[in-house]
Amino acid sequence: MSAIERFDVVVVGGGPAGATAATDLARRGRAVLLLERGGRIKPCGGAIPPRLIDEFAIPHDLLVARIRSARMVSPQRRQVDMPIDGGFVGMVDRDVFDPWLRERARASGADVRLGTFEQLQRTGDGQVRVRYSFSDAQGRSSSREVEAKALIGADGARSPVARQCIPGADEMPCVAAYHEIVASPDAGAGSDFHPQRCDVWYQGRLSPDFYAWVFPHGDKTSIGVGTAQRGFSLRGAVRALRDDIGMGDAATVRCEGAPIPLRPLKRWDDGRNVLLAGDAAGVVAPASGEGIYYAMTGGRMAADAVGQFLDTADPAALKTARRRFMRSHGKVFWVLGIMQRFWYANDRRRERFVSICRDPDVQYLTWEAYMHKRLVRAKPAAHMRIFFKDLAHLFGVVRP
Repeated sequence: MSAIERFDVVVVGGGPAGATAATDLARRGRAVLLLERGGRIKPCGGAIPPRLIDEFAIPHDLLVARIRSARMVSPQRRQVDMPIDGGFVGMVDRDVFDPWLRERARASGADVRLGTFEQLQRTGDGQVRVRYSFSDAQGRSSSREVEAKALIGADGARSPVARQCIPGADEMPCVAAYHEIVASPDAGAGSDFHPQRCDVWYQGRLSPDFYAWVFPHGDKTSIGVGTAQRGFSLRGAVRALRDDIGMGDAATVRCEGAPIPLRPLKRWDDGRNVLLAGDAAGVVAPASGEGIYYAMTGGRMAADAVGQFLDTADPAALKTARRRFMRSHGKVFWVLGIMQRFWYANDRRRERFVSICRDPDVQYLTWEAYMHKRLVRAKPAAHMRIFFKDLAHLFGVVRP
């Protein structure tokens, strides 16, 4: 019987969070096993800001589109265009982007394998023993066990690692997301489509508590919706949106659905040697649903925390990942959470929200916050103007 394999770290989940954590740890000389379940692509608009491209050295040839503006569509079909002044938002295809990240982890020294996490056990010397299943070359299902000093659970919302190891993880609230990847229309083909513009639809008929989207990806386009309301027909909403924009007959490449967490978990570690990252930790921005940047940032912070744990054997080091993340992004998440709960509550408020987006101050601060991942303090007068305009909309002093 062969000896059990041992690693410094096992990372479960090969998406942006897990692949980033595995890459960073492998580059520091740690023995890393990255387990990727495979077989599915997460439904995702695919937007990445310039800060992500710079911080994580993403080559520009992975960008399938460069978005120069966004269009907000209200319940009464009023349209507000928000151009990006002198910049762009990159778009990536997750079926290409995620494998590229995993290959970078492999090139950095991580052992990358297809496998599905099944169970974690503790050994007598404080290690974690991970059992995972896989298919052999003949397609037969088998299982294997490995041991490690630490484990990072980056296996998505409803994470099996989190459910087994982190108290309260099974209570994480989520939005159900669904999108259809379709062939992009040719210019002037009868649809109101622009290859460098993202459209965001705020209509209760398409999503009672979130939004619907049309995000160009070069020769393909992501058309999707999200909602936390049980029983709402996601497929029906996407079909209605496709018909509305003249893309009902566009060729469908694939369809994908998955839960998206609504807020970060209050605890990311088990106090011993397990730490969460990415969707498993709940790091998706409220209101916008943006997750790739926060997943990769959380994966990097998880790698830092686990690296410190391996150096010191002090489980308290694992807590630094959540502490650092919330210090950097917690205020943004708090503001976006309030915005989502209030403005997305009904179509009357959605109408006013889209109207607010017409304001130049709102557009400037929105893009600055999105592109650079920080609340902008450089223009206090703009904040004050927005505050009073917001009050005017709240009390109905101005028309939508």
